[in-house]
Amino acid sequence: MKHQGLVLLMVALAACGAAPGPSGPVVPAAVTALIQDMQNQPVRNPPAFVARYDYAGKVVYYVPPHCCDFFGDLYDSAGVLICHPDGGIAGHGDGRCPDFLSQRQNEEIIWRDSRNAG
Repeated sequence: MKHQGLVLLMVALAACGAAPGPSGPVVPAAVTALIQDMQNQPVRNPPAFVARYDYAGKVVYYVPPHCCDFFGDLYDSAGVLICHPDGGIAGHGDGRCPDFLSQRQNEEIIWRDSRNAG
């Protein structure tokens, strides 16, 4: 029940353009929509999460690969996909941001799926 209220608050604030993150910073509406989409998908194992980082002078949002040969996704604050920094068949992403994993800074997990996979 507690999570339903948070989701409703996020939806309402997303309609206004942004939502508060769990620890206070504003989460862009596009990232809030991404989180809502993941909440509507089956539970992942390991649990899905979205992390905020500083990278290349920008705030970015990372969603790790959810299985096997899938790509991880890196988004800008407008929700535009920048690259796939990891995952894929070889595990090295799409090659468009090969330094992301070594250069990212100031990690903040802004959402982690708390549903049980079991």
